[in-house]
Amino acid sequence: MINSAHAYKISDIFSPDLNVKFVIPKFQREYVWRKEQVDYLFNDILENESGYFLGTIICIDKKTDALGISPLEVIDGQQRLTTISLLYAAIYSRLLAEQRSDEEFITEKINLKHRLILKKSKNETRLELSYQNNNFDDYKAILNELGLYEQPGFTRPPNLGNRRIYKIYQFLKGKIEEYDYKEILGILEKLNAALIVKIEVQNHADAFTLFESLNNRGVPLSATDLIKNKLLSVVDKKRIMDVDEAFINWTKIVGYVPDYSLQERFLRQYYNAFRYKPEVKVQGISRAIRSTLIKIYDQLIDRNSEWILKELVEKAKIYGEFVHPDTVEDNKKRKGLLDLLHVGAAPCYAFLLYLYSGHKEKKSLIEKTINFLVKYFVRRNLTDFPPTRELDQIFITLIDKCEERKDSLSFEFIKNFLTDPSRFSDLDRFREKLQGDIYEENAAVTRFILCKLEENHMTVEKYVDLWEKDKSGHYIWTIEHILPEGKNLPYEWVEMIANGDRKKAKDLQEQWVHKLGNLTLTGYNPNLSNFPFLKKRDRVNEKGNFIGYKNGLYLNSWLAQKERWTIEDIARRTDMLVEETIKLFKIEN
Repeated sequence: MINSAHAYKISDIFSPDLNVKFVIPKFQREYVWRKEQVDYLFNDILENESGYFLGTIICIDKKTDALGISPLEVIDGQQRLTTISLLYAAIYSRLLAEQRSDEEFITEKINLKHRLILKKSKNETRLELSYQNNNFDDYKAILNELGLYEQPGFTRPPNLGNRRIYKIYQFLKGKIEEYDYKEILGILEKLNAALIVKIEVQNHADAFTLFESLNNRGVPLSATDLIKNKLLSVVDKKRIMDVDEAFINWTKIVGYVPDYSLQERFLRQYYNAFRYKPEVKVQGISRAIRSTLIKIYDQLIDRNSEWILKELVEKAKIYGEFVHPDTVEDNKKRKGLLDLLHVGAAPCYAFLLYLYSGHKEKKSLIEKTINFLVKYFVRRNLTDFPPTRELDQIFITLIDKCEERKDSLSFEFIKNFLTDPSRFSDLDRFREKLQGDIYEENAAVTRFILCKLEENHMTVEKYVDLWEKDKSGHYIWTIEHILPEGKNLPYEWVEMIANGDRKKAKDLQEQWVHKLGNLTLTGYNPNLSNFPFLKKRDRVNEKGNFIGYKNGLYLNSWLAQKERWTIEDIARRTDMLVEETIKLFKIEN
């Protein structure tokens, strides 16, 4: 079934000297990764040690000519390979801006070129993407911009800038532009050294069987499991405390923080929150990341296993409030922590852990800080500034600064530190992102903004829990695109926005569909779908209750009065909601 399975460096997968082409089946789904997932991969490569494992790809060898190109059909791994290729392209674009002629620079440029374009076959891309939604043409256009793909007769696809492949490429270019030349070479070195396991199988049946097996395997030991095992082993071996007592204490930790991924994050953020203390500090490690976590706790456990266990129990109880705010009794505190959770403010939890532990008596300080952090992360998560990779260090530095003035710490100091221009997007950048394709930029923060806009107009009599989830853990209230985002726009919409011109309608849809003014909330998204506007507006369920735009929500109040929905309406509503959002999340000077 398996022809081969080996771990390769990325530099070997995309080797300039190999005549290997990775082919995504033409009608496989398109590239779907959003900026959050790309950012996660980028930061994983940068933050972890050389040789970081990026996962597995499954391929079928389609080679028929021993002397020709060796095509490998990619059954699983399209998203990662495409993202890596776009990152290579972004780095190449950055090198084009360098005025250098040294041998190292020239070699790197040539190697990058042939990681993207096969050396022995002019204008053959190493990665052939799915043809869905212009994916492959958009990818070739990027390489064409870089002067790498020069197929005669190739033309830039229309509306390239509105589609995901090009947006992700521009996103990566923006990240790469922040670094100087030496740092770029360091990023390239880490990318090249990252590992992927490439599994080759004989046919699609084998690929499917293997794919199912890999995705339904048992859960492997996590870093948390390994740390627990080490702790219990040391406690038992040194007879520091009864091993049953130690285990009971450990179960308290996982009771406060039940989810595996959250447990690992807690252990990292505990160290980052308190590594200024001599009893916590591990020599040579200024910040906990995934690849150093076990090393940190190996030393802490060997140093004083009883103390660190009690410390973790105490701090896990606090951390449990951050990740499960619904358990908090105080209404104001619960509301603030819920907002932090919903807006995706986890990077600040290390700082909050410090604040709750060292300044717990300062209730007003904590309350003001939480409310401010909600606004801070709305802006940060939408503008992607400061970059994700800098957030841990920003809050670690803030902890150090607060500790220096712990007896006179004020909210103004915390706010002024975080709103320094080096750590905070200005209002113009925030406004620009709000006016742009906000849903594409960050769907999660878009939903948060819409929910807070709606909640701001709720009364006790009209309260709706917009964060309620169904039995599967999915939000009941979801984002609804008024002008539909589907590929096959119904004729009624084509007529309404483009007077029946289907091509123009498609262009307008790509340009406007993800704007804030075209988004609302509904608890019945599947029931609205691609319906004509009036049908969406007047939709009722089997009981006769309005489930369309006459459902009573503030966000839909304007829609409920409309007879048509045009591009002009989207633009007008966007301007209105942008101004309201800026006012709602304004940070006072």
